[in-house]
Amino acid sequence: MQLTIEEAIEWIHSRLPFGSRPGLDRINALLEKIDHPENKVPTIHIAGTNGKGSTVTYLRCLLEEMGLKVGTFTSPYIESFNERIAINGQPISDEQLITYVEKYQPIIKELDQITEVAGITEFETLTGMALDYFVNEQVDIAVVEVGLGGLLDSTNVVMPLLTGITTIGKDHTEILGETIAEIAYQKAGIIKEKVPVVTGNICADALAVIEKVAQEKQSPIFRFGKEYQVEYLHPDTQWGEVFNFYGEMGKLTKIKVPLLGRHQVENAAVAIQLFDKYCQLQHLPFKERDITQGLAKAQWPARMERLSDEPLIVLDGAHNDHAVKRLVENLRKEFPQHTIHILFSALATKDVDEMIQDLKQVPNAHLYLTSFDYPKAIALTEMEKYEDDLTEIVSLWQFGLGEILEKMSTDDLLLVTGSLYFVSQVRELLLTIGGNDEEI
Repeated sequence: MQLTIEEAIEWIHSRLPFGSRPGLDRINALLEKIDHPENKVPTIHIAGTNGKGSTVTYLRCLLEEMGLKVGTFTSPYIESFNERIAINGQPISDEQLITYVEKYQPIIKELDQITEVAGITEFETLTGMALDYFVNEQVDIAVVEVGLGGLLDSTNVVMPLLTGITTIGKDHTEILGETIAEIAYQKAGIIKEKVPVVTGNICADALAVIEKVAQEKQSPIFRFGKEYQVEYLHPDTQWGEVFNFYGEMGKLTKIKVPLLGRHQVENAAVAIQLFDKYCQLQHLPFKERDITQGLAKAQWPARMERLSDEPLIVLDGAHNDHAVKRLVENLRKEFPQHTIHILFSALATKDVDEMIQDLKQVPNAHLYLTSFDYPKAIALTEMEKYEDDLTEIVSLWQFGLGEILEKMSTDDLLLVTGSLYFVSQVRELLLTIGGNDEEI
């Protein structure tokens, strides 16, 4: 009897307890069993501490504007599990996902009997499925997001046409290393021999590491602020940002992105530079309007996403300290006159102390700390340690959300931030309320 979609996803999740174990032996064993799809699909490989997902989305929209069939492999998901594997923004269907799970179950059961490659993880399983799916669906190009780090990440089996590294910050230090240089070395692990690499707005220490690896691999490097540049202009009158782009193609003026925050200009610039290099490699002519129209279509849930106007509700998955610092910068710039109610939760593995200290720097802010239902979520008892005059503990976020909405004035802003897993749960509830025509 065929599996249900719930059973299929449950089986994929059953590989989660094997954890995140860097190394390519297990994924290579799986790929051998499915006839090495990684060798049959053209790819662009994207790493970075933050900004990967937005950059992938921008790049997908640009490539789609050229009429290409574009596969994307991203994580985590916001609305549905299936969205992690998608083509032209359409998630893999339930029926297709079930088919792949039924194909992979006996293969992984067999590999589990071999000590050296036993315990293939959830992410490794999905990596194999995504590449397999993209080959079978004959995509023109797959944009693949690194799961963790780069060098030893299971996606590092692809032989890409281009690589991109968006940002470098401290996250997953227990696996990637304690210093920026160590983390940069892991990210630079996706750079391949003579394959061009595009870097985002990266600090000098990290960039020096990436430049050294690129030089060793004889990989042409295109650096933010050097080989290509942006001139930030102003926020868009609707929602988003406006900027000029300077690169090999010349100057692009008054480019608009529909996502809010100066960092989104940087992410879009990485995508434009990758798009330009891809078109050069493929001898594809493009016009400026292909870029403006492509970027205008970009949507990326839970990244400075305006969910409601009345009241004003914004969701942002600032899931590590690096992202929170950018968020605080954006709030100061975009909402200086607003009273801001911040509902925050995070994974216990993050630098929660630093994230909370940063959020306290937001002017006119009320900070509410909570927990949520997820295996690695920070416990409420841990959050209680941060209670002071500037913070309030919310024992159940669902009730806390209702209370915050009730006390908000017309010009106030509600910001839900922290773990993407947390933000997606709140998003689902708010959309359900809105969908039932209840007052948010």
